[in-house]
Amino acid sequence: MKNRLAAVAATFAVFVACSQAADKVYVDVTRPNVASFVDEMVAQHDFQHDALVAVLGKAEIKQSIIDRMTKPAEKKLTWGEYRGIFVTEERIAAGANFWLENREMLERINAETGVPIEMIVGIIGVETYYGRITGKDRVIDALATLAFDYPPRAAFFRKELREFLMLAREEAIDATEPLGSYAGAMGRPQFMPSSFRAYAVDATGDGKRDIWNDWADAAGSVANYFLEHGWRVGEEVTARATLGTRWSGPAPQPGNALVAGDTVETLSGKGVVFSTDLAAEAKSELLTYEGADGTEHWVGFHNFFVITKYNRSVMYALAAHQLGQSVAREVATRAG
Repeated sequence: MKNRLAAVAATFAVFVACSQAADKVYVDVTRPNVASFVDEMVAQHDFQHDALVAVLGKAEIKQSIIDRMTKPAEKKLTWGEYRGIFVTEERIAAGANFWLENREMLERINAETGVPIEMIVGIIGVETYYGRITGKDRVIDALATLAFDYPPRAAFFRKELREFLMLAREEAIDATEPLGSYAGAMGRPQFMPSSFRAYAVDATGDGKRDIWNDWADAAGSVANYFLEHGWRVGEEVTARATLGTRWSGPAPQPGNALVAGDTVETLSGKGVVFSTDLAAEAKSELLTYEGADGTEHWVGFHNFFVITKYNRSVMYALAAHQLGQSVAREVATRAG
């Protein structure tokens, strides 16, 4: 009886596995848009036709990825709600632990690049909660699905798929193995493939740029991203502001300004009250947020807008900056 039950169980397991496999939809390499992509990679980037077809044929087209890209936007968060997700006691404590466990490495990268440790820690904390949340989709599945079966952004993801296949070749990575987000962002700093190829670094000198498993490479790559986008060592990022008696315009409203259109001098002349050591001609922008306790005004300087190059959101930039500052204070408190 036991043998018979075991045989039935084994048969059922095979049936389930086959059913699950049958439910999967893999890239059809004969489709015109896929075939043209293959031809482009062969002609322009010297890929071997049959090998590339074999790799793409292993990529799964996942409806779940399309669903997540197309689902209606959730309620737009206020700054107070957004901040409450990322600047929490738990995430600050985790960031302090990360900092202390990797102090030597982080101090070395800071010394080499000038990018503050708190900025590196803030970015990684917001992006992946210090490596806890890095995505569970295979990168090739995400990019192939969106390149070939999501017309609204097919051109963008076709480019990222090309970049991913090229980096897999350059880094000697099996293209079917790396995991990331449903949009193809990868590793602990959540780089898209084009950002990986442009900005990821080998901070350990082992010949690999491993942003999935190597904290030095992940942190060094974040710092390099900031340097390449114009981070100015030692300059301020933001300053808290109020509207003084000379302010005569309408009440500022929350927005997503990604360029500094004023200067320290012109903002001050308009009646914005804030403190900074930057020169009068330093580029600046008044930023308004709907905080948990009411309206908040901040002035963003050059380095603030460098942060928005990582993610084009002023709420993201302020959250990453404030998380890093909070972690730095926690590290200092623990040191006594």
